Amino acid sequence: MITSLLVANRGEIACRIFRTCRALGIATVAVYSDADAGALHVREADTAVRLPGAAPADTYLRGDLVVAAALAAGADAVHPGYGFLSENAGFAAAVRDAGLVWVGPPVRAIELMASKTRAKELMAAAGVPLLAPVDPAAATADDLPLLLKAAAGGGGRGMRIVRELSALPGELTAAGAEALSAFGDGEVFAEPYVERGRHVEVQVMADGHDGVWALGTRDCSLQRRHQKVIEEAPAPGLSDELRERLHEAAVAAARAVGYRGAGTVEFLVAADGRPYFLEMNTRLQVEHPVTEAVFGLDLVALQLRIAEGEPLPAAAPPEPSGHAVEARLYAEDPARDWQPQTGALLSFDVPDEPGLRLDTGYTGGDTIGVHYDPMLAKVIAHAPSRNKAVRLLARALERARIHGPVTNRELLVHSLRHPDFLAARLDTGFYDRHLAALPPAPDETSVRQAATAAAVVEAARNATLNAGGFMRFGAWRNLPSQPQLRRYRSEPDGREYEITYRPTRDGLTVGTEGVRVVSADRIRATLDTDGVTRVFHVAVRDGRAYVDSPSGAYTFTALPRFTDPAGRTEPGSLLAPMPGTVVRLADGLAAGATVEAGQPLIWLEAMKMEHRVLAPASGTLTALHAAPGLQVEVGALLAVVTESADSAEEHA
Repeated sequence: MITSLLVANRGEIACRIFRTCRALGIATVAVYSDADAGALHVREADTAVRLPGAAPADTYLRGDLVVAAALAAGADAVHPGYGFLSENAGFAAAVRDAGLVWVGPPVRAIELMASKTRAKELMAAAGVPLLAPVDPAAATADDLPLLLKAAAGGGGRGMRIVRELSALPGELTAAGAEALSAFGDGEVFAEPYVERGRHVEVQVMADGHDGVWALGTRDCSLQRRHQKVIEEAPAPGLSDELRERLHEAAVAAARAVGYRGAGTVEFLVAADGRPYFLEMNTRLQVEHPVTEAVFGLDLVALQLRIAEGEPLPAAAPPEPSGHAVEARLYAEDPARDWQPQTGALLSFDVPDEPGLRLDTGYTGGDTIGVHYDPMLAKVIAHAPSRNKAVRLLARALERARIHGPVTNRELLVHSLRHPDFLAARLDTGFYDRHLAALPPAPDETSVRQAATAAAVVEAARNATLNAGGFMRFGAWRNLPSQPQLRRYRSEPDGREYEITYRPTRDGLTVGTEGVRVVSADRIRATLDTDGVTRVFHVAVRDGRAYVDSPSGAYTFTALPRFTDPAGRTEPGSLLAPMPGTVVRLADGLAAGATVEAGQPLIWLEAMKMEHRVLAPASGTLTALHAAPGLQVEVGALLAVVTESADSAEEHA
């Protein structure tokens, strides 16, 4: 029996595993880096052990330190979660060699599936359908487009689509560097890229008594940068024949490697309905909650049961019920190439309604750092039908109050309500086609109403409140008071709004046409717009106003009454688009070098993803402030490019 479990992971998945442990009476042990000292998973654990350092390579990827932490804390078992060391056969062996229970598959199964290249060879022998691999060194134009993938790990890291042969060498280098940083293994392989394919997977659960369950299908086609954003179970629109074929292939894959525990067999389903094996993830998946919801199971509890040597509770899994949809909430800006966002998460409240589940590693007041994945939470909805589950999830996200860094919340809401998604017209190119219109530009009238609410609440904060908690602006005078002005900049689009208001006998009159103030206090304003009454909730923190309303959520930065002309940036300045670490520079890059417009000059790493900083124009690099290893904040000056006369004339 397992009595004390160390989770060799952080954030949301550690908290989720701890939840099951508490229900089963198992003591919990967390490990944490210096950057995670105050993290939620540390606060929720019974015991926590520090891993000195902040970077993953120094902390969560150090298997020797994690095993030592388990022994020091008196744990008798280790659960790897997902990511980091979860598919590392050497770590699994080290856990077992230390006399600890490994809550995962056999070491041999991990070894066989850890390399996607070797896994494909094994699956071919088992009769599982495959895409033929392509040798990058021998690739021709006829092989394009190609998909480069990290041989170890997943989560979209190390993936690149190559559509031109000239780009292949550079993309191989970038993919290898990203894979090495994320997984400690820089091996990359290539295979044909299937346009408009669906990403469909099968959850398997196997015990040590020859029992194997295929727990339905999941569709994970909505992806950004090859990383899943919205997942659902069961995968909609599959024929019974295809569904059965996927189940059989997944079970065959599990049996071929003598699998035990939770695993996922992933397939690419082409537009013509033909499935191809992608990989087998020898761990729990991020999207496992949708399977749990549909089958009424706790997959972590089953993992623990199997690790203790028990068989699956029945020969066949329970019957599925209803439909479940999961959305991954990220601290990132989809409008700016999915740039990760950092900073204080001031408020984080998601509605608690029947059918909704929240898996998160954050609470309001926590800080989102630069070292790890930008996922804040997973919000899961389960309902009798797909339409009802989608509607429930979209509305829950819409009503959530998330104040602080920019998130992908609006994108998720509009994705769930997009006609193609509602009609289950799903494939991995969804965002390539629709991102420009998702989410649509906010309605100008709605934004101005939200800015008006921010101004009204700010006025209430500066006024005297009456016994009912609403504002009172003092005694009425015959001489009318001068109108007051507040200026706001809407984030992140940068549009500016001027809102005027004047205290009157009736309370407050605003200059926004058609809008009347019904009531206001320090946190909310009720506005009447042409006979329609709406309530706006306003939180003001550090010069920003966060407005949650029936029409959406808005963020405003309070501006001074008059524009400050000082502090303009030098033309051609290359600023850090996000906080992160400079990992490399273009070959030979130095002050005085000639650069071409669009040329990658500087590579930043933030939250385990690489981001390129490009030359804004052709010209000369007149200043270089970046160097490998340098930690930078958002807006930091990295370099300056002085545009050449020819380039400037061409632009003109």
